[in-house]
Amino acid sequence: MSKEEKTEQSGRAYPVKSLHDFLSELDEEWNKFRTGSLVGFIVSCVLLVFSGLSTLGALAEGKPLEFIFMIIISVFLVYTVFALYAQHRFFRRWERRIGLLLHLEESLIREKLGEEGSA
Repeated sequence: MSKEEKTEQSGRAYPVKSLHDFLSELDEEWNKFRTGSLVGFIVSCVLLVFSGLSTLGALAEGKPLEFIFMIIISVFLVYTVFALYAQHRFFRRWERRIGLLLHLEESLIREKLGEEGSA
């Protein structure tokens, strides 16, 4: 039985608990996403260089169909490089904000537990 089903059966909603679960999962996966975008960016840049060399080779050998094919591949690779770079910038920019949110949540939980323990 999932956490959501338990919440529905009890008839009570726990938004703070679900927010805590969301932030915990996000924190666990964040580095994977950021690293994946960086690796994808580097690999796409390397492929773009090879694609450019192949395009020049096709042009030098006088193969118009291969040349057009390589131009199309290069265009898609340029788009991929820009998209992955933007994604990596997003992860870098929001990493600090998510960290601050996690820290705030932890201090609120400690404060709440301190109030309940003293009561």
